[in-house]
Amino acid sequence: MNIILDLLLLLIIIIYSYLESLVKVFIPQRRKSVAGEIVLITGAGHGIGRQTAYEFAKRKSRLVLWDINKHGVEETAAECRKLGAITHVFVVDCSNREEIYDSVNQVKKEVGDVTIVVNNAGTIYPADLLSAKDEEITKTFEVNILGHFWITKALLPAMMQRNHGHIVTVASVCGHGVIPYIIPYCSSKFAAVGFHRALTSEFEALGKTGIKTSCLCPVFVNTGFTKNPSTRLCPVLETSEVARRLIDGILTNKKMIFVPSYLSIFLTLEKFLPERALAAINHIQDIQFEAVVGHKTKMK
Repeated sequence: MNIILDLLLLLIIIIYSYLESLVKVFIPQRRKSVAGEIVLITGAGHGIGRQTAYEFAKRKSRLVLWDINKHGVEETAAECRKLGAITHVFVVDCSNREEIYDSVNQVKKEVGDVTIVVNNAGTIYPADLLSAKDEEITKTFEVNILGHFWITKALLPAMMQRNHGHIVTVASVCGHGVIPYIIPYCSSKFAAVGFHRALTSEFEALGKTGIKTSCLCPVFVNTGFTKNPSTRLCPVLETSEVARRLIDGILTNKKMIFVPSYLSIFLTLEKFLPERALAAINHIQDIQFEAVVGHKTKMK
């Protein structure tokens, strides 16, 4: 009898959720304030991290900017200060666990407890698997996913104590679908998406509903990491556009942020399409970028 009641309740929840989503299409969602929040952004010296810092600066957050590139992160900080934000700079290698832990302790002493973290630092080495160097594969996982673990573990106790915070995982559409010649990158981004989903589930299980999570999954972004990217079906995005979509998702507590948004529809359809149809779609997309193949750089 209990299982029947549970199934009926599940059906009601599903119907309610779809109706709620439909209403949100027509009614603007309430946006929370991040003024005064201490926001840590990794990889803030360029690209999405830099533009995200600008978005938080406009909203009067207190910024803690991390990057391995001192010159780049100081440039970001200077612009954030012009926008009126109190900004702290730390040169941190997000592939180094001990350096992460030491830097978090320094942030706590000098700034305070971080309430929003944007795990944005990432790296990519386009190459076929046999051309990929072992150290490049290791570095990809250290930065793109293991760094998320160490940073989140170090910051989480204060968030748990207050039941307040927001953990943002910058992943990629490559965390949902694969592209040849970037196997380590795709694998690390699948792990990042899994990290976000499992962490979200754990907060729910622990009753820590005040700690929010978001995961950013864009298509190709013009960050300079991947040279000469192009695709027929999706535009190569500018970092400023992606950052605007990210901040909007954070302010509305959106869990999964696809850029462009129609990616979510395609990824849903992908689960039901036969392999031959998926191969045809990949052919139509004609994704290209520079990669090392057979130890030589080629457009692939």
